[in-house]
Amino acid sequence: MGLLRGVARTAVIAGTATAVSNRVSRRQAGRWAQQEQEQYAPPPPAAAPPAAEMSMEDKVAHLKSLGELRSQGILTDEEFEQQKAAILAN
Repeated sequence: MGLLRGVARTAVIAGTATAVSNRVSRRQAGRWAQQEQEQYAPPPPAAAPPAAEMSMEDKVAHLKSLGELRSQGILTDEEFEQQKAAILAN
């Protein structure tokens, strides 16, 4: 009877260890896949500079529309500042 109990206990421990090991392996594989996806993701598209010199009215209108996009949460503050700098440099 003692031998059977020892074998059963060993089987339960081995089964538990296998289940935990598989779970850890799946979770780590998911993390690696996510890191790989982030590493090889294409960079965000850069804004194309305006083709011609913009008038001051056009610059103001463009800045207002960018401000609206930022206030709606479509643009981050960093993206807004980059776009603003590009407009004012032209």
